Order: sequence, then C-alpha cells, then structure tokens
Amino acid sequence: MQSIETTAVSLSEGEQLSMAVIDLVARLEDADPTALEPLYDAIDPDLLDSLPDAAGFESLAFDYHGYSITVSAEEGGIEVALEDSAASELGR
Repeated sequence: MQSIETTAVSLSEGEQLSMAVIDLVARLEDADPTALEPLYDAIDPDLLDSLPDAAGFESLAFDYHGYSITVSAEEGGIEVALEDSAASELGR
C-alpha cells in the first residue's frame, strides 16, 4: 500500500495533534478545516492529543474523511501517514 501523504508533525507548545490531522486532511481536500466532518466521529480527539506524551506509544490507525490515517512515534516526533481508504481496503 502506498501512502498519499506522509508528514512529520512537529507540534509547537500548545498545538494539538488532532488539529494537525484535521489541517492535513483539509489541505489534501483543498477544503476549509471547518467544512470537514467532526474528528470525534472517527476517534476521540483527547486520546489523539495525548499520544505524543504517552510512554510506550508506537502507532495508532483510524479512518477519517475517506482516509486511513496512521499516527506513529518516530525519533524526535510524530509521523502522520494518510492513505485513500478505498485503496487501503483493496490491499487487505
């Protein structure tokens, strides 16, 4: 399976991972972030925001707005990979 977009996320003080995911999807969709479906329909945003500080966190995958999203801990930060959900289903 090939990712559509993979990006390293450097969260500045007070920035939330949930907003970084929403902004990334909005950019790919060429849409305003407020026009997307609520993230909480796919995953608890508070859980997502807690991941960068979670001891032992490795990765988490979920579907949102037609994308399979994988959030992974990488040395020095967090990586977010997006893949088209339809392509993801074909590869399973």
